[in-house]
Amino acid sequence: MIFLIASRELRRLWLSPVAWTLLAVAQGLCAWLFLLLINDFRILQGRLVGLENTPGVTDLVAAPLFRIAVWCFLVLTPLLTMNLISEERRNRTLDLLLSAPVSVMAIVLGKYLGLLIFLLGATALVALMPLTLLAGTPLDVGKLLAGWLGLALLVGAFASAGLYMSTLTTQPMVAAIATLGLLLFLCVVDLRTMGGETAGSLLGYLSLLGHHDALLRGLFNSADVAYYLLFSVTFLGLAIRRLDDERLGH
Repeated sequence: MIFLIASRELRRLWLSPVAWTLLAVAQGLCAWLFLLLINDFRILQGRLVGLENTPGVTDLVAAPLFRIAVWCFLVLTPLLTMNLISEERRNRTLDLLLSAPVSVMAIVLGKYLGLLIFLLGATALVALMPLTLLAGTPLDVGKLLAGWLGLALLVGAFASAGLYMSTLTTQPMVAAIATLGLLLFLCVVDLRTMGGETAGSLLGYLSLLGHHDALLRGLFNSADVAYYLLFSVTFLGLAIRRLDDERLGH
């Protein structure tokens, strides 16, 4: 049943002009910035010749591209998640869905999986941009894959938070704004330079971008992967609890 709901959600996204428009704008912006990064690398290349331990094209093009893509998906994801549950509630189809012989967990995981497949396809398109440079220059493929993994995990975390916010309201735009605010807060929560060491360390661990930056540097740490998985599981669990309470209240 999870895969049936996921395929239905994925089909809805594939047939949605809004989803394709948002995806096209995000990909177009990333492609434009990718070309700018290549041009900057070409200008710097002459100055880097002969220097020891010089950063390569992966560090100067691929890593900045992934950092920029994070902010594109930060805006894109709330606009895609806002309709997951709130639209169903506003159209009064959520009651029918909750009264069907389908578990709330299957509903939440199915919707999340459908959206996640769509978003992972978008992250793969971003990763293909620097990968095309293999035709003319060597790349650190391991660091490139670590950067893509970090982006994929980050987007999965964004989607789980957006799905939960969508369960709290009947207004999709309210869900989108609330999701954007929450994600922005969790991205800039690292205030180590403004607080004490202990508080800074805790806030640094909670920062969504902090774990992503480590993967961009090619530092694969299971703690970073576990953080994103735990983040996603937590918000999916909250969404399941929210809809389960709503089903019991009917």
